[in-house]
Amino acid sequence: MSRVIVVGAGVVGLTCAVRLLEAGHRVDVVARDLPRETTSAAAAAIWYPYRAFPPDRVTAWASRSFEVLGGLAHDETSGVRMVPGTELLAEPQAQPWWAAAVPGLERATTLRPGYVDGWSFTTPVVEMPVHLDWLRGRVEDLGGTLTRLNVRALPDGGDVVVNCSGLGARLLGSDLSVTPVRGQVVVVEQIGLDHWWLDSAGPTYVVPRSSDIVVGGTDEEGDWSRTPVPETAAAILRRATRLVPEIADARVLRHKVGLRPARPVVRLERVGRVVHCYGHGGAGVTLAWGCADDVVRLV
Repeated sequence: MSRVIVVGAGVVGLTCAVRLLEAGHRVDVVARDLPRETTSAAAAAIWYPYRAFPPDRVTAWASRSFEVLGGLAHDETSGVRMVPGTELLAEPQAQPWWAAAVPGLERATTLRPGYVDGWSFTTPVVEMPVHLDWLRGRVEDLGGTLTRLNVRALPDGGDVVVNCSGLGARLLGSDLSVTPVRGQVVVVEQIGLDHWWLDSAGPTYVVPRSSDIVVGGTDEEGDWSRTPVPETAAAILRRATRLVPEIADARVLRHKVGLRPARPVVRLERVGRVVHCYGHGGAGVTLAWGCADDVVRLV
């Protein structure tokens, strides 16, 4: 078996590390940002293929991830729950392109004012701080390591390097096609909401977790700022309250910003001793387990 160095400690990097360790490889993860400091930690983390291409490969990866996450939902320590919800549409649409990945997808029968169509399905919702801790624990329990390291180039050591550096791939993969897409969210108190709601035109989403609710969001391509903007937060809450009036009086707990690593297509390929796995856009959680299986095959 190989000695593998995984660069990046977000959900994609850690998931790849887990699968590689399970396959018998020696794995060391190195990253500038520790798991709870990554973009993954800011995500509302509902399974949903967002800003990830091409459709055929994304559907296959997303389907596999749906399967794995559904299994993890039986383990309370994983941070994964299966939660029913609805995507609302202002105009009638055919089935979404990713429909084959979702068991039980149905046309919505309960619509909010201003919407004429939608889809209802039960999907994994992942509490990212908990899930990232769970993944890190799996890496360590399987004999892997995680080290904070300000990587300025892909490491020379190891038999194989797996590049899961997200936005860092602009430097580490010499790939300027990787672009930040800024996402700001507001986290409010849990008021008993047990159903997620999404209007992808915005995007506007309300995602309940066990002890809070993530309310979003924004889709600001090319914006590198990680600082929450009060005016943006107010606009998010206005949109979200129109979508889900129940949250109107929910107390705001905190604000978060993440920079999604967008790319025209996800890059998952081997070039020499390097396996590249980045460019997942807003679908890191949605694709992680499917991509990790392909990474193992390439290694």
